[in-house]
Amino acid sequence: MSLPRIRIASYNIRKTRGRDRRHDPGRVLDVINAMNADVVVLQEADFRLGKRKAALPRKMIAAHSDFDVAPLAQYEDSLGWHGNVVLTRGGVRVADTTRLHLPGLEPRGAAMVALTGPVRATLVATHLGLRRRDRRRQQAAICAALPPGAPAVIAGDFNEWSSRSGLEGFQEALVVHAPGSSFPAGLPLAPLDRFATSADLKVVETGVGATAKARVASDHLPVWCTVAPAAA
Repeated sequence: MSLPRIRIASYNIRKTRGRDRRHDPGRVLDVINAMNADVVVLQEADFRLGKRKAALPRKMIAAHSDFDVAPLAQYEDSLGWHGNVVLTRGGVRVADTTRLHLPGLEPRGAAMVALTGPVRATLVATHLGLRRRDRRRQQAAICAALPPGAPAVIAGDFNEWSSRSGLEGFQEALVVHAPGSSFPAGLPLAPLDRFATSADLKVVETGVGATAKARVASDHLPVWCTVAPAAA
């Protein structure tokens, strides 16, 4: 009998603007579909001005994928919260959602959802700030918002170049996982895109989606991890 597990992917889609400077949401959606993930969190999925119109159209997701969009958007034309989006499919569902405001110089937020399905967990999708002092405060704010004692996964663009410091806010309570270098997509040098998991979850495997299409679709490569209950 197979163990319960889910694959979670994270992808900064840079508003669907590729390295060739073309906005191509269909190409980005191809990369997302190719990840074969149960849950996908996106960053920079909405434009930042005005009503934050979706860069990846909701109708395109419905027509060309089997993903459902978690109800996080504040505006009708948006896809998520501060550009953070959660997509689910198959037996994974979103039971509850919470929008988090994060401290810092720039406007930043995180989307927290309760996942049901093969693995029940609290998932936080986020895009941390550019300044390390802000990122540390944002990590602390996310950890403080997690339901106590519940399995948790943080996924997103952590914006941290260092592998030795800068993620202490997560590392005090969680285990940080870097699947590999994901930025810049053409010649990956830094593991900006990461996951952090609670002790009651184990990461079975991780990877970077370094396909030819992914190398041009955005300035980040997508990353993924497969998680299962630690007791399984």
